[in-house]
Amino acid sequence: MGQPRWLRIHHPLSPRARLTCGVLSFVLPVALWCLISYVPVLWHPDVRITDPGSVSYLDVGSTLPRAAFDAEVAAARMQGQPPPRGVAANPIYLPTPLQVLEAFYGAFSTPPPTRDGPWLHQSLWHSIQVIFWGYVISSVIGVPLGILCGAYASIARLSEPFIEFFRYLPAPAFGALAVAILGIYDGPKIAIIVIGTFFQQVLIIANTTRKLDPALLEAALTLGTRSRQLLTRVVVPGVLPELYRDQRVLLGWAWTYLIVAELIGTTSGITWFITQQARYQHFANVYAAIAMIGIIGLGTDMVLGALGRRLFPWDRSLGRVTG
Repeated sequence: MGQPRWLRIHHPLSPRARLTCGVLSFVLPVALWCLISYVPVLWHPDVRITDPGSVSYLDVGSTLPRAAFDAEVAAARMQGQPPPRGVAANPIYLPTPLQVLEAFYGAFSTPPPTRDGPWLHQSLWHSIQVIFWGYVISSVIGVPLGILCGAYASIARLSEPFIEFFRYLPAPAFGALAVAILGIYDGPKIAIIVIGTFFQQVLIIANTTRKLDPALLEAALTLGTRSRQLLTRVVVPGVLPELYRDQRVLLGWAWTYLIVAELIGTTSGITWFITQQARYQHFANVYAAIAMIGIIGLGTDMVLGALGRRLFPWDRSLGRVTG
């Protein structure tokens, strides 16, 4: 028997198979999460107290590691006291999917705990603005420099050795310096995102530019294109679809650096919300906020992918960020 179509190397999937696999990529992890959350025999290492018995420090609804619970039961029975009772439960840091869904809704409908505190949608919008400006600044400088490095060996030799060195320096290490120079507001956050994406951006775009088919350059020269026109009329148009895909990938990196950037003296943004909720052990809210970041990122990428298919209809790979 032949190999199934969906297991053939480099074999494209039908639209129906693509949709099915895309849905399953979310359904399967959520199904595993549900199994862990709702099936006690899989993994429920804690005990949720239903009756504290004679143990004074236990409350109804609190959780306790099973070993500690068993020890309290044994101690109560030895003393002839009512033992505590409970049911198998997961740790508080692993809420159920239903709890996260409720937290997701409540995050937008529940007022902030402090009178002057921001709503969650305000925190999200603030973080999106930080991402936008950091990524725009990085791209305005990084994209042209990357194209020049990929097109001209002399510029690459002048720039890339230092960029290769600098890209290994962790962006968060510049946090204190950024605060000293730019203050305690959004400036340092934007700077961290720029530092975290700029140097990688230059190298990735330079590598993409070098992949341009040399036959295109030779054909352009044969047709009389001047050397100084090759960059704007051949190189840039030739690599534009790949550059667009690179920018989509790099935008995901910018979101990754956002969490680190917003830890620098922040009292706003989605990171502040996550930190506050984790401090009070509201882990369902933490998961909901993290899911919101993923939804915004995925939604943005899907919009950019659809836009890319319209801008570059001849490039079928633009529907996928991985090429």
